[in-house]
Amino acid sequence: MVTGLVTHGWHLFQYPLYLTDEGIYMQRAWSLVRQTRLSPYTYDYDHAPGGWIQLAGFAFPLPGQFETFGNAINTGRFLMLLVHLVSVALLFEIVRRLSGSILAASVAAFFYNVSPLAVYYQRQVLLDNLMMFWALLSLYLLIGRDMRIRHAVGAGSALGIALITKENALFFVPTLVYLLHRRVKGSTQRRFTRSLWPFAMVIPLGAYVLYAVLKNELVPSGLDFDLNNPPADHVSLLYTLWWQLNRNQGSLLGQGSFLYNSWLPRDGLFLVLGLLAMLAALYWGLRDRQRNLGFLVVGTMAVAYAFYLVRGSVLLDFYIAPMIPLFAMSIGMVTDRLVGRLRPRLRIAVPAAAAAVLLLVPVTGYLLTVNDEGRVAVADQYHPKLNLTRMQEQQVAWIRENVPSDARIIMDDDLWSALHDVPPFYPFAHSHWNASADPDVRDRLFAKRWQNIDYIVMSNKMRQSMNGNNGDGRENWILAGLKNAKKVWETGQGDIKLQIYRVG
Repeated sequence: MVTGLVTHGWHLFQYPLYLTDEGIYMQRAWSLVRQTRLSPYTYDYDHAPGGWIQLAGFAFPLPGQFETFGNAINTGRFLMLLVHLVSVALLFEIVRRLSGSILAASVAAFFYNVSPLAVYYQRQVLLDNLMMFWALLSLYLLIGRDMRIRHAVGAGSALGIALITKENALFFVPTLVYLLHRRVKGSTQRRFTRSLWPFAMVIPLGAYVLYAVLKNELVPSGLDFDLNNPPADHVSLLYTLWWQLNRNQGSLLGQGSFLYNSWLPRDGLFLVLGLLAMLAALYWGLRDRQRNLGFLVVGTMAVAYAFYLVRGSVLLDFYIAPMIPLFAMSIGMVTDRLVGRLRPRLRIAVPAAAAAVLLLVPVTGYLLTVNDEGRVAVADQYHPKLNLTRMQEQQVAWIRENVPSDARIIMDDDLWSALHDVPPFYPFAHSHWNASADPDVRDRLFAKRWQNIDYIVMSNKMRQSMNGNNGDGRENWILAGLKNAKKVWETGQGDIKLQIYRVG
């Protein structure tokens, strides 16, 4: 946990750059606290609300609420740090109990703390990180020494919260059901535990469905699920689920995917080791399910989530985050099995030497790296002079000094809370996503005319996102505004560029 505090806490508020999705989740948490609504815009059930309910619950009692740690995203990142530290303890204990080995638990915790993939994604305000915390808690409660009714209820409740935090926790359900079956088999309390576990899991889900029913937003009007003609009179939970299931973005293994452009460059070694360990754990678990329950649990959970990643639907960069603890657990348990026949001293020395190599050899990027000048330097996640978020803070500062508060602004969501929660407030500052899709913003405020835009605040790769979101021409008027705008501010670092344009 101390290692996790260092690796994930070091310049937590400076690296990496604030992400669009971080802004969206904090925006919705802000709406819960300030407006008692699930979103400042029309909530369309794109995600279950459990994640930002937790963010709002964390921010509400703080002395400065969303500004306690400087801004809303920083406040959310501090919660991510706390979640990671507790998750480290859960992961360590889960692996120790499943394998009976402190070595396996230590190796798993090492990768979970130190992998550049882990440091990059687990400090960001992501629903995936919160979801995995609850999934790990559910797993932890199911593998205790004594399986009692309260453990089953707690495990079911934790899984239910994971499901309403992010829906992809669904892929862990089969493994956890089987584990529950194995744990209560032959127990005098098995009838109660088998009944109360699903009951506790369904309660959070039932509350979510009930919310949609009470708002008459469960089904679309006329039960029309035509994806080419979204319901116009009201949003629908089931329609959105149907739309999500039918989204497609190509293959994870295709050229230009996040696997090759983002994940492998950050920590290819961990991904390769994790894949091999996952397959080994699955093989050993299936070959002898009675003796190798731990391998079976970890292997099937990892394979289930890997299937989610490769199934061919929409994939975002941070979707790899839940795979990190699963791969870490697989590597830890397989490592322990492989070195199990060595002498006691070698069983410790070999993994320790491997860890030292990962930390000290620059090519791994774990602690040291080779910079653009060909020199050995501290890796980005620990570089004391690397302050990426300062550029976004400078962008907000320029807006406050030079842009009137009644200006109509198009921007990205990473700046939303900063411009709505701290005076001077900018009530007409909206992301290009909402400006192109939300009727209240698009038609009433901007009337889909670029002449009604005063400023366009460009975040890193926002132009790429606008083009990607413009398949049906919905952002043509915003792009036209960009063509008729003058650049009034710009900053950058490396390949990161931020700009502000005055339109007209």
